[in-house]
Amino acid sequence: MKIAQLTQEEKAIYVGLLTVEQKDLLVGQLFDEDSYFNPIQDDNNNWIISIEEIEQNQNPEFGWLQDLEMILFVPKVNPMPF
Repeated sequence: MKIAQLTQEEKAIYVGLLTVEQKDLLVGQLFDEDSYFNPIQDDNNNWIISIEEIEQNQNPEFGWLQDLEMILFVPKVNPMPF
């Protein structure tokens, strides 16, 4: 599924799926005047990026983000610190 196919409700639970190479291209790069991309890993160890970063991207170098496959967000489970 692509971002253009998501409803507003679905955008709250989906994220863009990145390859390791795509993640490396985004690290340290701005998506607008003062906000950096922040790729993270989900609980399945997929590299992902938020819908907000994709939609707010103003950097034409990263227009390809609109074509990313969208997947359900599965947050990383952090074990109890005790």
